Amino acid sequence: MLAYEVYGLTKVYKGEVVANDNLTFDIRCGEIFGLLGPNGAGKTTLVRQLMGLSRPTSGQIKLFGELLTEHAIHRIPWYVSYIPQRLGAVSDLTAHEALRITGTLRGMDYGEASKQARSLIDEFRLAYLGRRRIGQMSGGEQRLVALCMGLMASRPVMILDEPTNDLDPSYRKQVWDKLREINQVHRTTIILVTHNVLEAEKVLQRVGIINEGRIQAMGTVGSLKARIDQRVRIDVRLKRGAGAYVSLGFLESMDGVEARALSDGDLVLLVPMASIQQVIDRVISNVGLTHLEDLRIVTPTVEDVYLQLGGGKRLDRGA
Repeated sequence: MLAYEVYGLTKVYKGEVVANDNLTFDIRCGEIFGLLGPNGAGKTTLVRQLMGLSRPTSGQIKLFGELLTEHAIHRIPWYVSYIPQRLGAVSDLTAHEALRITGTLRGMDYGEASKQARSLIDEFRLAYLGRRRIGQMSGGEQRLVALCMGLMASRPVMILDEPTNDLDPSYRKQVWDKLREINQVHRTTIILVTHNVLEAEKVLQRVGIINEGRIQAMGTVGSLKARIDQRVRIDVRLKRGAGAYVSLGFLESMDGVEARALSDGDLVLLVPMASIQQVIDRVISNVGLTHLEDLRIVTPTVEDVYLQLGGGKRLDRGA
């Protein structure tokens, strides 16, 4: 069974800006689906349409087989919980108040909602927040409260927008573990919108890579990585300030080598297996050990699929 079916979805703003361009794909019930792409790729526009917050210019969306027409979008909150990046609408509430109200709006009685709110606050170690208003919390604290709000009154679909931004490593691990748990125990369909590829890859079962409003690739993590299994990734990091003095033009003459600069001093090379030693020797001889901070060979990632597709903008590799 399919949770979402998207056909020919196009969204054009002001008659000129094409934010989503003829998207067709589906999201299966009970899977963890990742929508990956750089800022400005069209992810947020797509999510707003999946939530019924914005109408497509053309195309259609089905939720559990029901076409989301103007008269049907009111049903979305009964099936889908959305965890946004910002909590402006509840900024004057405490964490417990926001969770309890979310639960009652989703059909729970007062006592049941209050009990689940306390349970989630204890689980995520947020009791220390006490009577502090959400608007006075740090970005990481707000992100955890948003996640707890999304977990209230268990919906069959959860859409999470950058759920681990601003979180420290222990909380990030707890969030990923919780998402795995509800997926495995309750078969919750989870749609994860992010550009933090290396973290998200650990939990994703299927991936859609979007850029410039179009789907660049879609499939299981394994099938996408298989596209570049014949190549190896080499990460090169230059010492601070060395990028201004080092020319990497020598790589252009090497067949099958693809280079992407992630930032000033960070470089990713996708290299044919037969050329690994030759590339390493060339890097060392042309860059010089005095300018080289680190060089390591790593197995391919979903991020490398994106880089190989030539998206033009990089995906953040996360903290």
